[in-house]
Amino acid sequence: MGYINELRSKVGTRPIILTGVALLVINEAGEILLQRRTDTGDWGTLGGSLELGESFEEAAVRELYEEAGLKTEIENLEHVTILSGRGMYFKYPNGDEVFNALVVYKITKTEGIPHVNDDEGFEVKYFPLNEIIDDLNPMAKIILKRCGYYDL
Repeated sequence: MGYINELRSKVGTRPIILTGVALLVINEAGEILLQRRTDTGDWGTLGGSLELGESFEEAAVRELYEEAGLKTEIENLEHVTILSGRGMYFKYPNGDEVFNALVVYKITKTEGIPHVNDDEGFEVKYFPLNEIIDDLNPMAKIILKRCGYYDL
């Protein structure tokens, strides 16, 4: 059981501060890799929460592999920004409430072919950033817009 699941078993759906990473995985064509999420059913950025004792960089490398089967090195992570505050509130369909505090990284160097590698996604796919992405998760819209990658 991961840290967040353990915490949820104690506090239920009450709002918590969720510290994690968001990954902007950009390919050579300038497209972004998104994941159709199992918890919300829509498209979101890759990423997730930190485990106890884990650094942001370690979480980014782990989440990239867990969610998309891709590998990268910590030195390939490009820090983009930190997002936090009231605007980062999200309520999941199951009722869990979070205030996200995210370190956002851009990644352009990966090894492997993107594929679903855990139970958090139905599929992964690259999308052009200059086109409307149908069924984009509200949190992903905020992340991409605040990072200057999506303003449609």
